Amino acid sequence: MSTRIRAATAACAAFALSATLGGCGLITAETPPNTLTVADYYTAEPGNTALTEILKTCGRATGVHVVREVMPRAQLVPKLLRDGAARTLPDLVLSDNPDLPKLASTGALLPLKGRTDTAGFYKSVLEAGTYDGELYGVAPGVNGLALFYDKAVFKKAGLEPPTTWKELRDTAAELTERHRYGLALSAVGTEEGSWQYEPFLWGNGGDLDGLGSKASVDSLTYWSGLFGDGSVSKSALNWQQSDVAEQFIGGHAAMMVNGSWQLAALDAEKGLDYGVVPLPVPERGDTPVTPLGGEVWAVPKGERQDKATEVLDCVLSPRNMYDWARLRADVPARPDVAKRLVKRQPDLAPFVAGVPAARARTTELGIAYPAVSEALYTALHQSVTGTLSPARALKAAQRDARSAVDDH
Repeated sequence: MSTRIRAATAACAAFALSATLGGCGLITAETPPNTLTVADYYTAEPGNTALTEILKTCGRATGVHVVREVMPRAQLVPKLLRDGAARTLPDLVLSDNPDLPKLASTGALLPLKGRTDTAGFYKSVLEAGTYDGELYGVAPGVNGLALFYDKAVFKKAGLEPPTTWKELRDTAAELTERHRYGLALSAVGTEEGSWQYEPFLWGNGGDLDGLGSKASVDSLTYWSGLFGDGSVSKSALNWQQSDVAEQFIGGHAAMMVNGSWQLAALDAEKGLDYGVVPLPVPERGDTPVTPLGGEVWAVPKGERQDKATEVLDCVLSPRNMYDWARLRADVPARPDVAKRLVKRQPDLAPFVAGVPAARARTTELGIAYPAVSEALYTALHQSVTGTLSPARALKAAQRDARSAVDDH
C-alpha cells in the first residue's frame, strides 16, 4: 500500500462518521465524472458537520456526489502544493485565507471573477481572496478580533469598557489584582501572536512592510507596556487563543482580546456574564483595523472546474451563507446577510462593524507574508522579555522582513 493510500485510509478511519458524504473515498485522478472532491481541514465541530451538510445540500442541488478529504490544518497546504505540481488537485479547496497566495502562485487555481456570484460582498472579503490582482478565493464568512469583558468585574469596579488605548491601559492596570490580570491576549510565537498584535500595528498607522517605522515602534512600545505594567501575564507568550479564553472563563482575566469563534464556548459557561466591544483605538474617533480571518474556497483548474464553480455558487448563496455563519459565529460575507444574523446573535455586532475596515494579512505582501509574520512575532517576544527594545526588535524584524520580500 502506498504512503498516500495509507494516509488517506487513516483519514477515512478517523472521520468516516462525520467528515464524508456518501462514504470515504480516496481523491484520485480516476474520480468518477459525477463526483466532486473537496479538501479541507474542518475536523472539529461545529464546522465539520456544518460543512458536510452544506456540501450535501449543494451536491443534490447540482446533481453531483461530493466527497471530502479532511486532514489536519498543518498538512493541508503542503499536500495541496504537492498535488498541484502533480496536477492531482481536488475539485474544490477550503483553506485559510493567508495560504491562498501560495496556492494561486502555482498557477493551478481558476480565476473566479465572472465565474461565481460575488455581488454585494464586502470589499475586504474579496480582497482576502485576491492574489496579483485576480480573485482566486471567496469566503462565505469571516472572523476578526474584539474586546471581551467580564460585566460583573466591571460593574463592581464602576467602570465602562475602554474605547481608547489610554483607557485600555488604565483599566487593565486597575483591574489587575492577586489571581486576576486586567487583560489576556495571545502573544505566542506563531501566526496567532502576529494576528493578535496586528490591530495595534495597523491601528496606529504601521504597516507590515514598514516594521521599523515610528508608528510601528510606538505601537509595540504601547503593547509591551501592558506587560510591563503587570496587566498582562508573561505566560501569554505561550498562550494560544484558546488558552486566552480559558483564562477569561476561569476568572483570571477581566478582559481578553479574542475572536468571534469563542462565543459558543463562552455561552456554554453558566454564570459567565460577558460583553463584547470593538478593540480600543489610539485616539477617540479612530477606526479599529483588525486582521480578516476565515477560510476561502478556491477552484483548481481541471475538467470538473465548471461543475465545481456551480457547487461553490450554491455554498455562497445567502441561505447557506447564513447557516454557515450562524453555526460558526462568523460574519457573513455579505452585509445584508450579516445584518440579519446580528438580529439573532447580537454579540456578533462588534465583529460585523469591523469587517469594512478589516485588512487581509496578505494584501501588502502576498506569499512573503508568512516570513514577515515570523519576523514580527519574534520581535514581540524580544520586546516583552527585554531582550531588545521595541525599536531594536522591530529594526531587526524589518531587516528580516525585507530579505523575505526580496526573495519573493
